[in-house]
Amino acid sequence: MNILVINAGSSSLKYQLLNPDTGVLLAKGLCERIGIDGKFTYKPQVDGKKKLDAIDVAMPTHSEAIQAVLNALVDKDNGVIASMKEIDAVGHRVVHGGEAFNKSVLITDEVMKAVEDCIPLAPLHNPANITGIKACQKVMPGVPMVAVFDTAFHQTMPAKAYTYALPYEYYENDKVRRYGFHGTSHKYVAGRAAAMLGKKPEDLKLISCHLGNGSSVTAIDGGKSVDTSMGFTPLAGLPMGTRSGDLDAGILQYLMNKYKMNIDDMLNVLNKKSGVLGVSGVSSDFRDLENAGKEGNDRAALSVDMFNYGVKKLIGSYAAAMGGVDAIIFTAGVGENSKSQRMAIASGLEFMGVKMDEKANDTRGEEAVISAADSKVKVLLIPTNEELMIAKDTASLVK
Repeated sequence: MNILVINAGSSSLKYQLLNPDTGVLLAKGLCERIGIDGKFTYKPQVDGKKKLDAIDVAMPTHSEAIQAVLNALVDKDNGVIASMKEIDAVGHRVVHGGEAFNKSVLITDEVMKAVEDCIPLAPLHNPANITGIKACQKVMPGVPMVAVFDTAFHQTMPAKAYTYALPYEYYENDKVRRYGFHGTSHKYVAGRAAAMLGKKPEDLKLISCHLGNGSSVTAIDGGKSVDTSMGFTPLAGLPMGTRSGDLDAGILQYLMNKYKMNIDDMLNVLNKKSGVLGVSGVSSDFRDLENAGKEGNDRAALSVDMFNYGVKKLIGSYAAAMGGVDAIIFTAGVGENSKSQRMAIASGLEFMGVKMDEKANDTRGEEAVISAADSKVKVLLIPTNEELMIAKDTASLVK
């Protein structure tokens, strides 16, 4: 079975074609500048097939982008499948499912209406996701489509974890609550952690640290999300690449009054000019910050220290919330690749039973146990694979 995984943005579209049963990736790529001048990248994962790197392809809409993807996949010289009939289904990443969806679903007219109803909760993401779905339906009529939601995994959180201390009618009438994101990633690495430890997911207490330009930490008890650091929007929680993370809301009023900003100006600062970029003044890329810190840039070093400290605090609080923890997982760009940040975060958690192994931690981008053999709490490095998780969910529903 071959599943086409689509992650549509407002002017871009990422794609992968893979077999969820074997995990074999056949091809991946990116459509950029949709509606502008159109750039198409195609990377077949089959020997002897030629890749295309940011070539010009007219993409006035997402439909032309999808067609470009399909044309490349079935190309007689460089394609990886013989015909469209070899694509069994399409799995779509959808950012926000609100309270309507606690799992992936086959896309119907009713599902599309529910996703549209969630647009106010994710005004930058859901419209693009909807556009991608409609484009695929137009170009691939009759092919089953599945929606996989970033928020679905977190719908198991109890009310005490997702309710904000606001007048309750804002939840009842406006659905203002903690939703959480990166759910597909957290679900995937939790499953892999159970397999690595040789235990059932329902028998484990896990803390999953998805650390990158966007970061979130999730408490997973018995295979279910019970708390997570992102909130009503992906702005909450840790300081990230350009996002502020949690802060005193009174700061908004103070700065808006002083600098004559409206709320849109303020949110632009919080989303695009804050986080480690705002503190360091150097970059939103943690690699740049680590290098700058080594060269004596105190603000760059401070921004990394703040981030690591924030992750450490969440690990401690989630262990307390669950009454213990069996394993801590590091994943995503920073989690998978920065041995120094993993060590900084895990150091000082010895009171919890965490004992790191410096040699084991000297690795990147591959599954590994990076804690010491006698560590009571295991520390795992697990590369995330959201596309494979989407493909697996899609295949199970289609079957």
